[in-house]
Amino acid sequence: MSGKLKTVYACTECGAQFPKWSGQCGDCGAWNSLQESLAAPPAPRNDRFGGYAGVAVEAAVHRLDQINLSEEVRLATGIGELDRVLGGGLVIGSVVLIGGDPGIGKSTILLQTLAHLAEQYRTLYVTGEESPQQVSLRARRLGLSRERLRLLPETCIEHILASAERERPQVMVIDSVQAIFTERLQSAPGAVAQVRESSAQLVRFAKRSGTALFLVGHVTKEGTIAGPRVLEHMVDTVLYFEGDSGNRYRVMRAVKNRFGPVNELGVFAMTEYGLKEVSNPSAIFLSRHEEPVAGSVIMVTREGTRPLLVEVQALVDDCHSGYPRRVTVGLEQNRLAMLLAVLHRHGGVAMYDQDVYVNAVGGVRIAETAADLAVIMAALSSFRDRPLASDLIVFGEVGLAGEVRPVPNGEERLREAVKHGFKRAIVPRANAPRRGSRVEGIEVTGVTRLAEVMGNV
Repeated sequence: MSGKLKTVYACTECGAQFPKWSGQCGDCGAWNSLQESLAAPPAPRNDRFGGYAGVAVEAAVHRLDQINLSEEVRLATGIGELDRVLGGGLVIGSVVLIGGDPGIGKSTILLQTLAHLAEQYRTLYVTGEESPQQVSLRARRLGLSRERLRLLPETCIEHILASAERERPQVMVIDSVQAIFTERLQSAPGAVAQVRESSAQLVRFAKRSGTALFLVGHVTKEGTIAGPRVLEHMVDTVLYFEGDSGNRYRVMRAVKNRFGPVNELGVFAMTEYGLKEVSNPSAIFLSRHEEPVAGSVIMVTREGTRPLLVEVQALVDDCHSGYPRRVTVGLEQNRLAMLLAVLHRHGGVAMYDQDVYVNAVGGVRIAETAADLAVIMAALSSFRDRPLASDLIVFGEVGLAGEVRPVPNGEERLREAVKHGFKRAIVPRANAPRRGSRVEGIEVTGVTRLAEVMGNV
């Protein structure tokens, strides 16, 4: 029996396969869910135990204490913030997927990284969207060394892998995975089947050869990486480049990492010589006002292993329609509605006839509950038109019963606030330093109920 690959159409909803395309899946009834993919017929079996082509298949069984636990080898990329997001450096044989909006700096940071690594290791930059002249002009504009940087303009995955077998790079960049195609499929580059099959071949090559691989991925209008969801499952690390192309600051966030912590954050500044790491990211999220203003409060959030000081602003204004607005930027909108209900029930302040706008300054996204207390105090400050002290820091989670709950790493957050000159802090009582571990230079007020906070605004 021939082992030639053939084309089938698989439903993205239920996984059923069909020999021809149709508008509706015959099994689950979903519309426009059939995607082209490859299916290889099973190889001939010659016994009932799973032997193929005369060879018996036997999986090796190991005891956990007999497995070699040698530490993975990491390469320093030359960019400290990128090493932080990767978990300490680039792991040999790993596959890293970087996504982001057009013009955000994905190609720029990878070209900078490869230029640094090329000084010690064999590298290969595969460009599928730009010409060699465009890449060379960018490298010259960024002031990068071009002598040892090897470039391959190619989009066919079979030709790319054949060149990689000859070159044997230790680090390789594919820019971008949506431009790569395989000759085995008839669909256009960027189609779901093309992205899935091409990525699978690249991942197999990286694991077999020990090549560290960077994949550049486009994002959809929803902000997720274009292509099949299985693409993020195949790779070892998924990084998202965030930020406004008109703003000079960029944020790189790890949403998946098999070799390090997730939700780690790297901050960069775009300059005429490329992306530069920001050593003190708290400074870009703080905008010190000349005099205290109502509706502004500073909190300490935590991104991965790093504490960050972020300004939370709130604007409360009279509602001129029958439906008051609840708008958030950088925070969860449903949580704002919940906190305003808690403020009404346990604080006696009603904002059901007010529009409430809340913003995390600097474009940072805050996903943790430590922002609850800051949001309530900022909204209350704007509602009462009473500015808070400029040297005040707050953080804490607020529950539905009006209690103020502790958050992780409270003392580390306070020490970060002291570094930036803050003198007072309102935090959950469980996060207040104990007698034996006092944080010098800051007056800490511990609270347990929302009612205890109301008198400070």
